[in-house]
Amino acid sequence: MNFLGYRRPDGTVGIRNHVLILPCSACASTTADMVSRQVQGTVALVNQNGCAQVESDLAITMDVLAGLAANPNVYGTVLIGLGCENAQASMMEKLIRSKTNKPLYTLVIQEEGGTVATIKKATEYARQMVEEASAMQREEFPLSELILGTNCGGSDPTSGLASNPVVGNLSDRLVDNGSTSILCETTEFIGAEHILAKQAETPEIAQQIYDIIQRYEDHLSNVGENLRNGNPSPGNKAGGITTLEEKSLGCIHKGGHRPIVEVFDYAQRPSKKGLVIMDTPGYDIASVTGIAAGGAQVMVFTTGRGTPTGNPIMPVIKLTANKGTYDKMKDNIDVDVSAVLRGEKTVEEMGGELLQEVINVANGKVTKAEAFGFGDIAISRVCNYV
Repeated sequence: MNFLGYRRPDGTVGIRNHVLILPCSACASTTADMVSRQVQGTVALVNQNGCAQVESDLAITMDVLAGLAANPNVYGTVLIGLGCENAQASMMEKLIRSKTNKPLYTLVIQEEGGTVATIKKATEYARQMVEEASAMQREEFPLSELILGTNCGGSDPTSGLASNPVVGNLSDRLVDNGSTSILCETTEFIGAEHILAKQAETPEIAQQIYDIIQRYEDHLSNVGENLRNGNPSPGNKAGGITTLEEKSLGCIHKGGHRPIVEVFDYAQRPSKKGLVIMDTPGYDIASVTGIAAGGAQVMVFTTGRGTPTGNPIMPVIKLTANKGTYDKMKDNIDVDVSAVLRGEKTVEEMGGELLQEVINVANGKVTKAEAFGFGDIAISRVCNYV
């Protein structure tokens, strides 16, 4: 099976053709948004970070921003800095260029003479890039060029019983075709980590699964907190999930049954094909952002309670097995797999249908989140601002 995409000069393949207006910091975010509003075919994001951060947090922020610019769905980037932030435009430019050779222009508000001058020049660059991007033609590529992100949020018992197993079947199908499937949300492995570790290709990878969980536990205990005080969330509990272990047992189904071949850090790009784990928080938006920064072109996001979550550069396909949620939130949910719970279809059958939906979205079908313009962004953090 194949899909239609855009070959980038760095060798990756995108399924969207965005021009990204990327702010280095919060102080440049509104300027970036003003530029994007003037040029159709561009996307911008709200960056709350980039300044007043400790070194480890700044590194995470810069990795995420550079990863988003390098995402295959981006044709090119107009980078805008203020000039005095920690995430200096010159540093960001260097980091982006280390990840990709796609078109990149850099502007600094304080050096351009203010917001108006910066917007004028950035708009000219953006229009030029959009014109170039519009001349590109889709080509046919094998599924092995796809990186799939998986995530779950607003979970209820239908997530673990049907939605996540269907996504797991999709993951198996893609891995069998040479693709990469990313499992994430480390805090939602807890209580099921021994099961997940059995899928590891090697004992070393199994130990890495235990290690990333222990790192989260230690991090929170160091500040006198316990993640079980906030996970499961009130919505999870209202839906019928009573413990973190129950939530985790449902979450890990998204990984399917293929061997886990790699465990890697937040917002980094996987180095291997197959089923891999990115160490992300359980916070949906931060997790989705990290997956996009890691190069995934498309995500399947399961939910029992419902969510409008989207991403500015990566299509997010929302899926539920809760028929009531689907009926209430048809504006937000793309796929209803409740037929599995009613015994009308098998997980295998729905996995095949979901694979076709992923291919349709890769070929250009617009998701509900894209249609509404949801571009949610959050970046994982180590500590408070300084």
